[in-house]
Amino acid sequence: MASNALVEVTDANFDADVLKSDKPVLVDFWAAWCGPCRAIAPIVEELAGEYQGKIKVGKNGRRSQRRHPHALQSHRHSTLLVFKNGQVVEQLVGYPLERRHSEGARQGPALG
Repeated sequence: MASNALVEVTDANFDADVLKSDKPVLVDFWAAWCGPCRAIAPIVEELAGEYQGKIKVGKNGRRSQRRHPHALQSHRHSTLLVFKNGQVVEQLVGYPLERRHSEGARQGPALG
């Protein structure tokens, strides 16, 4: 991970670090070969730094982490899921995240 604010989310720590977190959690389901995933990565890293201490931001390399149901449900790469109290409250799919991020969508209820 490029940022200390990012958490590597795996099958082993998904329940503790995501579902049982006392803070909202943004999880980036990505793959190294996925172009949109690589395009979104700097935005995810920026959010991790900007919101450090307020939310958790994690990355899940789906190719090696497949057992958790949420990873299986996000069948497209470059999928971001926001969890609150163990539930998915928002799903963002694809590269248009950059436009939404720059327009202030990050101030929406899921990240606040």
